[in-house]
Amino acid sequence: MASETDWQAWHEPYADENSPLSRRLRLVRRAITAWLDERPGEPLTVVSACAGQGHDVVGALATRADAHRVRATLLEYDSRNVTAARAAATRAGLANVDVRRADAGRLSSYAGVVPADLVLMAGVFGNVGDYDVRRTVAALPQLCAGGATVIWTRTRRAPDLTPALRNWLQDAGFAERSFHAPDGVLFSVGAHRFTGVPRPLDASGTLFTFVR
Repeated sequence: MASETDWQAWHEPYADENSPLSRRLRLVRRAITAWLDERPGEPLTVVSACAGQGHDVVGALATRADAHRVRATLLEYDSRNVTAARAAATRAGLANVDVRRADAGRLSSYAGVVPADLVLMAGVFGNVGDYDVRRTVAALPQLCAGGATVIWTRTRRAPDLTPALRNWLQDAGFAERSFHAPDGVLFSVGAHRFTGVPRPLDASGTLFTFVR
């Protein structure tokens, strides 16, 4: 994963509950909660790409009495963020959250943890090239179980890629469940249900490389 950004410092705006990053986080958590509520009582699996400090998954699960039925794998490359995410999961008592130091841009990192019932691509599509966004979307059927949900985020900074991204998801076998693009900010949050046929994981493949 090629990147010059300090991804630990990138998380600092979360300290301000009114920052765009915090507002986006609340929408992602809300989408995770809605997904859990739609599938009550089931044992479920989650994989989060470029999970950072795990604010979305850990935060959503920490408030739920049924968190024990969810087995989540968080993939994060920055070792400092891995440490922070593990500590957060431990504080929340989430023994079924596994935080791994891994390059989520390589399909080999998903071996043994997919197909998943929820795939999180939060903070990914805004940091990779358009070609890699499309390539990742095309590969999502390798990560998804039947009926899985994908939650994703993307900036709408010009040129806005979200219309094309939503079409690519449809072409890959995903039905849109929600799309939030709040006024006054550039971020967007989408949730799509996989209606296609899962494909075997090609662990030799590449999804994306960060360009920031």
